[in-house]
Amino acid sequence: MSFTARVGVFGGTFNPLHDAHLLVAQTALTQFELSEIIFVPSGIPPHKEVAEGIDREDRYAMVKEGITPYPHFSISRIEIDRAGPSYTIDTIRALKEDHPEGICFIVGADLLLQIETWKEPQALLQSVPFLIAPRAGVAKERFSVPPFDRAEIHFLRMTEVDLSSTSVRKRLKQGQAIERCVPHEIAAYIEEHSLYRYREQAIA
Repeated sequence: MSFTARVGVFGGTFNPLHDAHLLVAQTALTQFELSEIIFVPSGIPPHKEVAEGIDREDRYAMVKEGITPYPHFSISRIEIDRAGPSYTIDTIRALKEDHPEGICFIVGADLLLQIETWKEPQALLQSVPFLIAPRAGVAKERFSVPPFDRAEIHFLRMTEVDLSSTSVRKRLKQGQAIERCVPHEIAAYIEEHSLYRYREQAIA
């Protein structure tokens, strides 16, 4: 399957962006022959508070720093600048207008299972093809039944993702190194801005 010239949209809180995010994006870009991956950090997630109260501008800045070495990766402020909660269907509709060549939406299998709690789930499922990152414990068969049976779903051919932003934040709280979990630029940004109580825990 190829989506040559289409754009991959990768949304998320990215709190913080980590190496698995980058691997998923690179895998989608290569396997489906996309022209570009657009990272879309959420402004105000509708389903949860941002862990540790990290400011949206810090999350945006970390993504921007982390994707710098990748020529086919870019970042959008569409949700960062939006007033009120960030709904995926609104973002998809806006980006489809900006990209008539077509878009695909990249998401983890565990998150997609929560689709019925999202705004306009049926419209969203039928709006674009979904490129799914496999997650441990989530069987592919779960996406062959309603409401997913009407959606165009493709799984990335890759090892199940087991790194999460939650685990990165936990390591930081415990004063552990994260250089093998996130790009160097992001580790430096976190230390410089004292995010996730990094310095306090390191001293303790």
